[in-house]
Amino acid sequence: MGETLIRIGTTYIPVIDVELSCDWYVNKLGAECSYKDNDKAILNFANQSIFLVRSMTNQSANFLDSYGEEHFSITFEVNGLSALESIHKDFIDKGIRVGDVENRGHVGRNFVFYDLDGNKFDVWSELSPKFKAKYLNM
Repeated sequence: MGETLIRIGTTYIPVIDVELSCDWYVNKLGAECSYKDNDKAILNFANQSIFLVRSMTNQSANFLDSYGEEHFSITFEVNGLSALESIHKDFIDKGIRVGDVENRGHVGRNFVFYDLDGNKFDVWSELSPKFKAKYLNM
């Protein structure tokens, strides 16, 4: 067996109201909605397929790390610090709940943001080298 996993194709995010959440992702993050019913919506953005799945109340994709701090499960990448700062400002202007731009002691800078259901996401100012080589240096 010489095969390996190639990519993550779909990420599932719990939401309470599929219609409302789908509209939020489309209007706030620029996602494209390719399918929607009462139980799920399929979004395409950030080079991935994201399923918004109707869930019970108080569900989120967040988890507590070993220090008891709420942690995000997804980090989005942007191409450089100026892109990060621009998106951060844009999110604030759109009324998205965001954290401050942070220096976490590694290359680049980050900030977190939240969707309508409190799902916490991270944005990092550095694109992975393999992604850059494959998609930006064509």
